[in-house]
Amino acid sequence: MKRIGYILVVLLLLLLCVNRDLPVAESEAPQTAFAAPQQVVFPPRAKTVTLKGVDYLQSQAPAGKFGGALVMSTIGEGPKTFNPFNTKDATSAALSELMYDGLVTTDPQTGETVPKLAKSYEIKGNDYIMHLRRGIKWSDGKPITADDVVFTWRNIIFDGFGNTSARDSVVIDGKLPTVRKADDYTVIFTTPQPFAPFLRLLAGPIAPKHVFEPAVKKGKAYFETFFSTNANPKNFVTSGPFRMVEYVPAQRVVYERNPDYYIINTENRKLPYLDKVIYLIVGDLNNEVLKFEGGEIDLINLHGANAARFKARERYSDFAMYNLGPDTGTMYMGINQNNRRNEKGEFYVNSKKQKWFRDKNFRQAVDFALDRKNMVLNIANGLAAPLFTPESLNSVFLNKTLKPYGRNLDKSRELLKKSGFYQDGKGRLTDKYGNRVEFDLYTNAGNTEREAIGVMVKQDLEDLGMKVNFKPIEFNSLVNKLVSTLDWDMVIMGLTGSPLEPNGGKNVWLSDGTLHVFNQRLEKDRRSKRLPYEARIDELFKQGALAVKFEDRKKYYDEYQKIVYDEKPFIYIYSPIRIAAMRKKFKNVFPSSLGGLTHNVEEIYAEDGK
Repeated sequence: MKRIGYILVVLLLLLLCVNRDLPVAESEAPQTAFAAPQQVVFPPRAKTVTLKGVDYLQSQAPAGKFGGALVMSTIGEGPKTFNPFNTKDATSAALSELMYDGLVTTDPQTGETVPKLAKSYEIKGNDYIMHLRRGIKWSDGKPITADDVVFTWRNIIFDGFGNTSARDSVVIDGKLPTVRKADDYTVIFTTPQPFAPFLRLLAGPIAPKHVFEPAVKKGKAYFETFFSTNANPKNFVTSGPFRMVEYVPAQRVVYERNPDYYIINTENRKLPYLDKVIYLIVGDLNNEVLKFEGGEIDLINLHGANAARFKARERYSDFAMYNLGPDTGTMYMGINQNNRRNEKGEFYVNSKKQKWFRDKNFRQAVDFALDRKNMVLNIANGLAAPLFTPESLNSVFLNKTLKPYGRNLDKSRELLKKSGFYQDGKGRLTDKYGNRVEFDLYTNAGNTEREAIGVMVKQDLEDLGMKVNFKPIEFNSLVNKLVSTLDWDMVIMGLTGSPLEPNGGKNVWLSDGTLHVFNQRLEKDRRSKRLPYEARIDELFKQGALAVKFEDRKKYYDEYQKIVYDEKPFIYIYSPIRIAAMRKKFKNVFPSSLGGLTHNVEEIYAEDGK
C-alpha cells in the first residue's frame, strides 16, 4: 500500500508542475518535492471611486453574474461565538470575517497593507491617520464613521473586552497606543514608539458602536455572552459582504449578501455577486470528502492521498485543483509546563509530570523520537516537509540556519539518561523516583490528519518505553482545557499565522499572552515567575516590534526561533502543501498563498447564476 501511495504522489506532483528544493536536510528529505503553485494573473488592485458622495471601493475583476450560492464546510462542532471580538478558534474567526471588515487588509498577491474601510491612510512619525470612506453604511443603514472606529479600539480592544489577543499585540513597552477622532471621517492612532507591525494590526474588525456599546456598558462578563451562538441573527449588524440569516447547530450557517456593501464592480453595481454563502458543519474530514464528492459542497482543502486521487479525476470532473503552496500555519505538539494551582489549591498538572515536562532533556528526547519523515510520507503522502521552527516555511522571517534532523532514538535515550530516566526490565520508562512515565495526549476529534499524527506519536514514544494515552476530544472541550482549566499533558494542534509578521503570534509567545498554552497564565497568575527562556522571548518580541528595518527585526525573530528550537515548548511536526479543489463554475477565483481561494469572496460569481 505504501508503494501505491508513493506512485500516486509522484503522479500528482508531475501533474501539478515543477519541483522545488525542500528546506530540509538531504538525508531526511521526503522522496517527493513541492510542486510550484500555479502562476495567477490577478486583476489590477481595487480603487476608490466616488459616486453621489459615496466613496466606494471598485473591484477591477471582470464583471460577472449575480445570484447563486457558494457552499463551503467546517469540521468539528461549529462556531463557539459570532462575536468577532470573542473568537478564540479558527472557525469562529473565519465566519466573523464574512460579516466584519477592518480598516485595512493584506493584498493577497503582494502582501502589502492596503486600505479597506479606510479610503486611504498616512503615517507621520508615530501617528497613523486613517481617512474613512464617506457615505458607506452598516447593514442596518446607519453610517460607518470615526465614532465606530474609536469605540472599537478604545472601549473594546484597549479596555480588554473579549479575547485580548488584539490588545496584547499592540502593547508597546507596557503602553497602549492612543486613538482619537479628528472629524467624522478621520481617526488618528498614536503609538508610544515607532512600531513596525501596527499598520497591519488595523485589519481587525470594526464594531457598530450603536449595537455593541450597550453590551460593553454591561461589563465583561456580559460581553462574553454577547452575540453567542444562541443569538438571533436578525440582530447582527455588519459591514462585510454578507450577513448571517440562519444558524442550525451542528448542521449549517447561512449568510445572505449585504445589499449595502461598499465594494462595487466595474459597472458600478454593488457586490457581492453571490446571493448566499453557506457553511455546512461536516463533523470530520472524511465526511467532508464525501460531501464534496456528492456535490453538497463546492470547495475543499485536500490532504495526502485524497489530493492524488482527486487530481487523477480532475480532467473528467466539474472541479479544478489548486496548489496554494506551503501552509501559512504550523502544526505542533505542545507540552504543558504549568506548575501553578487552581482555585482549590490543586495543581493543574500532576506534580510528578511537572518535573518531566519542565525538563529540557525530556522535551528534547520526545522531539528526537518523532519520525517526521514517516509522518510526511504516510499521513501527508509526501505533500509536506518536516518542520522545526515556529515560523512557517514560507515566512519571510524563517530562520534558515536552524538545521533539520531525523529520528534518533539513541539521542533520545542519551538525553533521558542524563535526567535519571531508565527503562525497567519490562522496557517501561521510569523516572529517577521510580514513577512510570505515563501521560495523556490530546487532539481535536474529527480532524483525521491530527488523529493520524497522534497515533504515530504514540507509537514513536512507546519505543522509548513511555505510556501514551491518546485522547481525541471535541474541539471546544479541547480549547477549554488549553486556555481555561489547563488540565492537559500534551496536545497536537495547529496555529494560524502570517508569513509576513511574527508579531501576529505575540499572544502565543509572550509569557502573559492569552494563547501561551505551554505555560498558560490565567488572570490571577499573570505575575507568576517566568522561565528564563520565556523572559528572553518577551524581550525579543518587544525589540522586534520596535525595530523598523527588516534586517534588524529579523535578527530578533531569528533568536526567538532558535530558543524554541532548543527549548521545545512546542515540538513542530510538518508543514503541509495546501491543495484545494473548487467547482469550475465559479469564476473570478484568484488563488493566493496568503489568502487561499476565497480571499475575494465578494468578487466570486457562479457562471450559471446558481
